[in-house]
Amino acid sequence: MTRTNLILAATLGSLALLLGAFGFQALGYAPCQMCLWQRYPHAAAILIGLLALAMPGRILPLLGALAAFSTAAIGVFHTGVERKWWEGITSCAGTGDITTLSATDLLDTSRDLGPPLVKCDEVAWEFLGISMASWNVLFSLAFVALWLMAARRSP
Repeated sequence: MTRTNLILAATLGSLALLLGAFGFQALGYAPCQMCLWQRYPHAAAILIGLLALAMPGRILPLLGALAAFSTAAIGVFHTGVERKWWEGITSCAGTGDITTLSATDLLDTSRDLGPPLVKCDEVAWEFLGISMASWNVLFSLAFVALWLMAARRSP
């Protein structure tokens, strides 16, 4: 494959994953905080890919590899939290303390409690026993390889 084809494959791959994430969100699968964090590097990889198609050199493909690796790393952490291999972040695990609320506060339906918390430590959807976060890891590591191959083919 040529440098251009490798960059296109990695860029379009990140675009596909990002569009897929938005598609799941449109279907009612609200993202948790870590799901949102995994989107940012994909957006960066898309921008890097567009620049790399227009500019020669190794720096941009290496930055694309770093972006893909970043989302894979977040996905590994997220997968570990989902599988209870380690603790997640408290703002996303639903471990808030409600013991300070009175019974009246808990039953008050006029209180605006904000949007519901989407917990990072629960798998919202999986295919073949693999969660969305884990699929992101697998695809993103493939994108890292594509970016690195593109960097090797750069003049």
